[in-house]
Amino acid sequence: MSLPQRKPTRLKNYDYSNNGYYFITICTENKRCILGKIVGDGALDIPKMILSEQGEIVEKYILSTNNIPKLNVDKFVIMPNHIHLILSIQNGTSKAPSPTNNIISHAISTLKRFANKEIGHNIWQRSFYDHIIRSEADYLSIWNYIDGNLQKWEKDCFYYE
Repeated sequence: MSLPQRKPTRLKNYDYSNNGYYFITICTENKRCILGKIVGDGALDIPKMILSEQGEIVEKYILSTNNIPKLNVDKFVIMPNHIHLILSIQNGTSKAPSPTNNIISHAISTLKRFANKEIGHNIWQRSFYDHIIRSEADYLSIWNYIDGNLQKWEKDCFYYE
């Protein structure tokens, strides 16, 4: 049986170590809801995420991403089966220590690897979604999307019980 051919998701010939802002989404393997659960009905009880043990480990490694030179996590949200991040590269003239010189891929693979190691097994799907943020309006739209993601969980394209 042959597996389906995956299409490359990165923008061809784009240097992901360039200064800029990037919207990243990483899903858990098989979209399993293992990072926590959302509580609150949205009326007077504003929905909030209660992280599982795995979710707390993931949060720790998201926050440690700020230790990678020239890279910053501007905004993030952990959902039951995926995470969203806005990553920024500033003054990025140095290259990531990877054959592709891709700071973003390096940061994501490091986050996944360390979280998996501490959890004891792989929890992530193979790849991740990225979007190069090209304007202030785009940045603000994504920021607001991340802010409202908990309230819109049941309408989210990643929603899975």
